[in-house]
Amino acid sequence: MKYHRITNIKDPYFNQLHQLIEEIFPPEEVLEFNLWKEPLEDPNIRVFVAIQNEIVLGATEYRYYKDFNIAMTDFTIIAKAGSGIGPFLSKRRLKDLKSIAAENGKELFGMFAEIYDPYQVEDYEFGGVKPMDPYVRREVLSHLGYKRLNIPYVHPSWNNDGEPVTGLDLCFLPINKSINELPSNLIIRFLTKYYSILSNKPLSWYVMIQNIKKDKNVQLLPI
Repeated sequence: MKYHRITNIKDPYFNQLHQLIEEIFPPEEVLEFNLWKEPLEDPNIRVFVAIQNEIVLGATEYRYYKDFNIAMTDFTIIAKAGSGIGPFLSKRRLKDLKSIAAENGKELFGMFAEIYDPYQVEDYEFGGVKPMDPYVRREVLSHLGYKRLNIPYVHPSWNNDGEPVTGLDLCFLPINKSINELPSNLIIRFLTKYYSILSNKPLSWYVMIQNIKKDKNVQLLPI
């Protein structure tokens, strides 16, 4: 299996990737084909696909923030069950991120990820691919070492229409397994930077940020 980075919408594998994104994720989570041009060309955004026999079987997008020494997994897609795609993507992603952090003179602190709460969003089918089922994905993230931030989480719709997207948890994978809380300031700075591209955020997002500010730290709980 090949781990291939896509840096341009003209990449021959990007069309396959975008089709997978449309099949797997709900519409409000999908960026239009042409709007991918700038993100793919951004050196800080890393989009990789798992290719076997010229077919894209999985993908992951993530980024590393030098200032915070943390990463964010934007998404992971597994298009075919029973092919070892999940472990392949997870191991290659972490290896890549640790290498980038080392170039920054640091050991990677950890990685954020959003995950749907199946008890809130049971109607999402995620393309009918069982490894993408929120119940399965939560268990996988838990086994990988991710923990759930103890906050009611909202994120702005990628349609930039000011609508809130709920039914999600914000999770974090601490490289040091003994870490059980995160500084509120780190979370706020990260979320502010991560969603800076969206100018039209819902009021509930700002309320969430203000609520996070109320405490010095936020607990990390089991998923």
